[in-house]
Amino acid sequence: MSAYTDLVRLLKDDSMSEITGKPMLKQRGAKAYWYAARRVGSQMRFIYLGEDSDEMRARIDHIEELRATARARQTERSRLVRLLRAESMTPTDRATGSILSAMANAGTFRLGGTIVGTHAFRLYEGELGLRLPLGEVANTGDIDIAQFRKLSLALNDQVDPDLTEVFTSLKFDPLPSLDNGQTWRWSQGGSGQLVEFLTPAFGVETIRDLPALGVKAQALNYLNYLIAEPIHAAALYRSGVLVQIPRPERFAIHKLIVADRRRDGEGRLKAAKDRAQAAFLINALAQDRPDDLSLAYSAAMDVGPRWRERIQNTLKRMPETNEVLDGL
Repeated sequence: MSAYTDLVRLLKDDSMSEITGKPMLKQRGAKAYWYAARRVGSQMRFIYLGEDSDEMRARIDHIEELRATARARQTERSRLVRLLRAESMTPTDRATGSILSAMANAGTFRLGGTIVGTHAFRLYEGELGLRLPLGEVANTGDIDIAQFRKLSLALNDQVDPDLTEVFTSLKFDPLPSLDNGQTWRWSQGGSGQLVEFLTPAFGVETIRDLPALGVKAQALNYLNYLIAEPIHAAALYRSGVLVQIPRPERFAIHKLIVADRRRDGEGRLKAAKDRAQAAFLINALAQDRPDDLSLAYSAAMDVGPRWRERIQNTLKRMPETNEVLDGL
């Protein structure tokens, strides 16, 4: 866990040192956000860095030092990745790693893109210091990226290069949608990899724009709960890739909700996987982070009767997990 924490820290240092331009703080309502301002031709471009925090300010205060030590950090990152692999932490496969790396370089995760689904579950191994369960519980070929549409509109920044260009270079093809011209999924020939973009819905689940990422996204209810307050994670590919994933306690409770939505055909198999992932994380978090788990559980139960009904329907099929949550 110490090696993993160091790797995430070094990747965050690198994400700051790679940005060119003068850091500046912009106030929006009650919150403040950091941007790097640089001139492109006759215009100024503002590159989003992140929300204001003590950690962000510390990196900005030492940005020149971070730039000067970039090569040494890469060497250390490579060493840490070798160490984590030697300790049997699950690496990211080549196909997935190349996609995540390309999206990270374009700014997908810097601009609020958050990995959800089983790829996020796999990355909790480092965050929580766990060994992943074997079998289908941790297997997937899909990469699901979610972002708040309100955030995407407010950032006034965009991925570079465009993600359509990124996917084309990696031999991805857009998949047809029922809504003509509303592409929100890409498939890679040969590997079978599928990349999907999602955004929270608050009622009707339609296809919506994510301007910061330059893509369309399928809107889904309950997703707002999952991607609130995400955390950084390191994918073990090459010398590490900095990505963003949901908080593990929110991921676990969200799985209880979505499992109740999947009732027909293939959905039943996915629901079984949802329940297995939820049970695994809830058991671990109840031991190491019970307060975080309790707060996440209470927050979901307090949203309203429909949320409580979905959670309780799933927990009826998971008596041991229900007992763990009752004991918090």
